[in-house]
Formats: sequence, structure tokens, C-alpha cells
Amino acid sequence: MTAAVDTPQAYVRAYADFERGLGPDGAEVLRDRRRDAIERFRAWGFPSARDEEWRHTSVAPIAQGPFLPLLPRLEAPSVPLDSFAPLAPDPDLAGRVVFVNGYFAPELSALEKLPAGVAAGSLAAAWGAHDERVIRHLARHAAYAEEPFTALNTAFFGDGAFLHLARGCAVDAPIHVLFVTVPEPQTAVAHPRLLILAEENSRAAVVESYAGAAPGAYLSNAVGEIVLAPGARVDHCRLQREAAGAFHISDLCVSADREARFRSTCITFGGRLVRNRVHAMLAGEGADATLNGLFLANGHQHVDNHTVLEHGRPGCASHQYYKGVLGERAAGVFCGRIRVHPGAWKTDAYQASRSLLLSDTAQMRAQPQLEIHADDVRCSHGATVGRLAADAIFYLRARGIGERQARVMLTRAFAAEIVQQAGVPAVEAALEEQVAARLDEMMA
Repeated sequence: MTAAVDTPQAYVRAYADFERGLGPDGAEVLRDRRRDAIERFRAWGFPSARDEEWRHTSVAPIAQGPFLPLLPRLEAPSVPLDSFAPLAPDPDLAGRVVFVNGYFAPELSALEKLPAGVAAGSLAAAWGAHDERVIRHLARHAAYAEEPFTALNTAFFGDGAFLHLARGCAVDAPIHVLFVTVPEPQTAVAHPRLLILAEENSRAAVVESYAGAAPGAYLSNAVGEIVLAPGARVDHCRLQREAAGAFHISDLCVSADREARFRSTCITFGGRLVRNRVHAMLAGEGADATLNGLFLANGHQHVDNHTVLEHGRPGCASHQYYKGVLGERAAGVFCGRIRVHPGAWKTDAYQASRSLLLSDTAQMRAQPQLEIHADDVRCSHGATVGRLAADAIFYLRARGIGERQARVMLTRAFAAEIVQQAGVPAVEAALEEQVAARLDEMMA
């Protein structure tokens, strides 16, 4: 395993070797964007408590950890798929695209059932073939100029998932994109990448999930870009089930054009330190975005959810609803920002954060924010943090239900509200089972 590092210069030196290992095709298409990204990281370094966006989340264990990337590899490490519990049975899926340590694993993927008009596979293959769609959008929406970890991913990702929906294409069953991290003797870092391009009036449901193959410490630094053309609709469900000792950083950037619809549900189970960021830009009139989230944190877990919803044009609507359940000494952060740009009249935006504490030592910080630069808008936000209501427990006990079972029932109901809004019916039952099992584990 590589030695501990704590300076940006070490990553700059590693990038020089990494770029040489990409070869002429891999380096040429994205060279300028990669070099700009590593230069941005060199100037910033890792974020600290002095940075407003990170003041409640210390990344010192990552900055000082053995997470320098190695040379690009030609293929994904071998790993048996049955070692990971599937999110849903394969018959319920339109296709499965699997990546191990950020690299496409075709032998674990199942793409034969994808309908006409849908392309799914390796980003590296697409940019190696000089696919104009990839060249035009890749690393154009994710804000590597503002986010240090996004800059690291942009510099060091060697492959990723590419999903393209042709104009008017409709996919009824969900497409599952699975990212697996397998700590190896030489490395403990992966930079997963996702690019989804939904053309005009297309429609699909996408399940993006993360899992770890070993309990040790590793870093999964993921970046996703989703671009919706006019009238497109994407229902997106993100499930994070990393190993208990993992560090998971993610940045999802969405651009929605006129009358486009985007709905995302982010569910977080695993990881020692987790930071999820979602940035959605409503760039066309009448665009609509829903960002929901649920995290279940126990032990010494730290889970930080940041959202930014930008209303760039008139007549757009957005909804954010995040919930957290925290036990033992877990800590949670929610920072949600609604930004209404000048001229974005008729905006309708709502944001709420609700957190449930199962112990006296769990902590939650909520920071809802509104930034409004237009008239004739309707915006609201709210946040609550607390324990289970005593009268609700009394109500159930008065009907013959034991106190522990009453607490379990109320906590499951609290979490189920988010799962039932996921918008991907084929996987909601599986999600409910996993959430219930995780809550039972936390409340044992």
C-alpha cells in the first residue's frame, strides 16, 4: 500500500505518471480538462474547516491516508458478482452495467436486454472512439473548478459509465449501474465516473449503486454528470452500501433543459465518512427537479449531504426532502441551498430536512438556505431534529404493542416515506427490505 501523503504536490507528481499511462487516445481527448483539474487541486489542496462548505466535515483522514492513484489499468480486477447482494432480481432490470475500481467489467454486466435507442457501457471506449457526445459533455458540468475532490476525480478517472438515451426512447424497467470497490495490495482508491445523456423526450429509470468488497479503509471518490434535453425525464436512485471503514465522496451534477423532469433519491447506508453533493441546474423554462435523500448512520459514522438547486429560468419547480436516522455517536450534516437567478420568476421551490436521533450522543446539523434574486417566486424551507414523539409511542403501547416494537415501527415509518417516493417501482420493495434490515441492526 502506498505511503501516507498530505500535500497536493504528491498528487501532481502522481498525475504526471498517470497521464503517461493513459496512452495517446486516452490523454488527447481530455488532456486539457485533466490538466486544468489537477492544477486546480494543486492550488487548493484538500478542503479544511476554514472552507465554509466543509466546516462540519473533516477530511484529514483522507488527506493523510494512503490514497494516491496508480497507473491506469487495462481492465477491471476480477471479482465474483454473487459476493454482492443485488439491488433487485435481474428480471426486473433492463440492463446491468458493472464497474470494479472504476473500470468496466463486461463479464459481470448484462446489456442484451437493453431496448433500441439505449447505449450503455464504457466511457473509456467512447472517448477512445472520439464520440462527439462524450467529448462535448464529459467534465463540462461537474464543477471541478469549485470542488477539490471533483478535480481529483477529473484528473484521475480511467474509465466510467456512459449511458445514452436516444430521442424519444422510453425504457420501462430500470438500468442498474453498479460500482464495486475492491481494495488491492497496491491501491485503496477508486474514482468512479458516470455520464448520462438523455436526448429530447426520452425517459428512463437509472439505479446507481456503490458497494465495497472488504471491510478495510479505502476511498471511493465518485462524480456523475446527467444532462437532460428538452422534455426528457430521468428517475434516478442512488444507493450507497460501502464497507464500514470506507471513505465515500460523491458529486452529482445535473443540467435540465426546457420541460425536463429529474427525480433523484439518495440512500446512504455505509461508509465511515461520507459526503454526498448534488448540484442541479434548471436551465430551461418549466424544468422540474426533485432531490430526496435518506441516510442511516450508526457507530461513529459521519454523513454530510449538500444540495444546490439553481433556478436559472422562469417557471421552474423544485422539491428537496432529506431525512436522517442517527444512532450511537453518529454525526450528520445537511446543507441545502435554493438559488433563484435574476429573471427566474414564477419559481416554485420547497426544501425540508427531518432528522431522528436514536441516542443522546448522536448529532445533527441542518442548514437550509435561500438565495433569491427575482420577484414573483414562492420559496420555503424548514428543518427539524429530534427524538421519537412520546405521544406516538404511548398511542401504540396503549394498543398492546411493546415499547421496543413501537419504536421500531415508528422509525421504519419515518424512513419509509423517502423510499416510497423513489419513483422506481421495480426496486422499491428491495429498498424497503434493506432499509428495514439496517434499522433493525441499528436498534438491536
